[in-house]
Amino acid sequence: MQTGYRLVRLPNGACSIRSLADGETFHPGIGPAAEAQALYVRQLRLPQRVRESSGEFVIWDVGLGAAANALTAIRLIQEEPDGKSAQIRLLSFDHTRDAAAFALEHSRELDYLYGFEAALAELVRSRFVNFNAGPVRVAWTLELSDFPAWLVSARRDAAPTRIEPPHAILFDPHSPRKNPAMWTASLFADLFCRLDPQRPCALATFTRSTLARTALLLGGFFVGVGHPSGLKEETTMAANRLELLDEPLDRRWLERAKRSDSAEPLAGSIYQRAPLAPATWETLRRHPQFQLRAGPNAPKLQA
Repeated sequence: MQTGYRLVRLPNGACSIRSLADGETFHPGIGPAAEAQALYVRQLRLPQRVRESSGEFVIWDVGLGAAANALTAIRLIQEEPDGKSAQIRLLSFDHTRDAAAFALEHSRELDYLYGFEAALAELVRSRFVNFNAGPVRVAWTLELSDFPAWLVSARRDAAPTRIEPPHAILFDPHSPRKNPAMWTASLFADLFCRLDPQRPCALATFTRSTLARTALLLGGFFVGVGHPSGLKEETTMAANRLELLDEPLDRRWLERAKRSDSAEPLAGSIYQRAPLAPATWETLRRHPQFQLRAGPNAPKLQA
């Protein structure tokens, strides 16, 4: 039995899991399945994009946790009404499988697991499982490692060649305050290097923090405002193609970031708030996103 977690009942009645070591509740706003659906699956248009794909669709699930994001994605792709067959390659990352094992012990309370208990149990046991979810063929791998270190090794071509670049990224580690090493500009730069420039890829994440958006921009991504989710009025989207974003950040956001007291990206394992450094500001204002979107009515950037 996993003792580092406990079940919690959210205000809307949904059941979720709290990590006692990290002091954070998974999907605290509206619950695991509802948040996964709104924030990741629908926002990234996964069912539609999988059906439109001519081959295997690759999803990176950064932060397996209790598997709510991954399983909700599989379920909703499976339920897409046209019934077209599809192939998904799902790569989940985490430093532990304990939260997923805890979820399996409480599958009756966590209804998003229904029908996938055997698949998740096999993933927890052997770190790989193949199975059919209706017309969808799923190949699911669990990479147990420190994600920042894994990316560094991958950038040095030390990662296994079997790992395919993603079409979509579900980016769901603990918050910047609790897990700062997962929100640095260097991490997003290493992640961006793993993308295939010829393969459109979009990333969704729960935060709207300026320092996280700045880190994504410095890492090479185009960044935009994400849809509301639960108690969050905004989330964040990022992509390697500007056209994948419904609402890209504009120069007004950039000017607000310059005035913010918490915009400088995190540099390592310590969380700290700081305004933009002059070098960071200079790099940001030269980002292609803000050059491409400059128009006659755009505000002038103050040096």
